[in-house]
Amino acid sequence: MPEFYPSIGEAIGAAMQHNIRLAHGGETSDSDTPLQVRYLPHPSVDPYSVPGMIARLTETATPHEVAGIIEEVNSTLVGALPQLTELVAAAADWTRARLTFESPHHNPTFDTWTRLAAATRLLRDVQEELEVAENMIAPCPAELSDPKYRDEVPVLRTRELLSDVLGSDAIADTKPPAPPPRTPPSSGPRPLPA
Repeated sequence: MPEFYPSIGEAIGAAMQHNIRLAHGGETSDSDTPLQVRYLPHPSVDPYSVPGMIARLTETATPHEVAGIIEEVNSTLVGALPQLTELVAAAADWTRARLTFESPHHNPTFDTWTRLAAATRLLRDVQEELEVAENMIAPCPAELSDPKYRDEVPVLRTRELLSDVLGSDAIADTKPPAPPPRTPPSSGPRPLPA
């Protein structure tokens, strides 16, 4: 099993499947290593990571802050979305280098390339949509609307961050603990209690 899971639910599900296989005497493959704990820093440690940006994009964020976060996500050089797009494109190019058309009725490599190429095009479409949305965020009101209006539109976020599930105190921070306050030296003998 990989040591990283995108959500706490998937990590728990993988651990349960692993335990079920072991309980029923199923052998795990050589590539199926035991679960390992991976240190996940709190989103506040790196506000420009995707978890950090999600944590910053709260309902009370200002339109300017939200537009800035969308710009960070979609930035050509360092944005998470262009990097993801290039990663998927690289996987498509990797598959392209293995294409053969010797069997016209059965070509799983070409099918794989087709899906990866389609995913790359969709990700590029998402980048264009975000560029337009970024410019549309500024006129949005900064104050929250009445909750009755929000019930008309579904919530789109489907996964929780580990810090959402465990709380901010449950994930170790990279900052060292603050030293205890120093007490000033006394200027003389203390009086005895009465």
